[in-house]
Amino acid sequence: MPTTDVETASGRLPQGVCYRIQVLVVGRHKRWRDAISAEIRMLGYQVTACDRGVDAMTVLALGLPVDVMVVDAALQGGGLCCAQLAVEARALRPGLRIVLSSDPFDPPEQEASVLVPDALFIQREQFQNGMVASLMREALANRAA
Repeated sequence: MPTTDVETASGRLPQGVCYRIQVLVVGRHKRWRDAISAEIRMLGYQVTACDRGVDAMTVLALGLPVDVMVVDAALQGGGLCCAQLAVEARALRPGLRIVLSSDPFDPPEQEASVLVPDALFIQREQFQNGMVASLMREALANRAA
């Protein structure tokens, strides 16, 4: 079966190859960041983790390759909340896939869904139930479309 190439921020790769795909994980809770980062790394993706929105914007502004950004909806303070980070990141990198993660009691801000309508919204327990692989595939497929 022939494979097609997938364009990533870090270059062009044959479809099915997850190495060199860069994921930026942003969240204020260290346990959450570490757990998500570990699951993403187990899939073979590269991860950069930040605890503040300002740090995430620095990564993006420096031009480091990032294909998918996963943001905790509880991100507050430090200059950029979840919605502001999503909007600023999209302005800086129009092709960046954004995933907003929340728990049922702390839904993502309405502003984020209006200003970044193609962002993926998931419940935090989806990460804990082994759904990271399908989420990353969906984010990268939507990005390439």
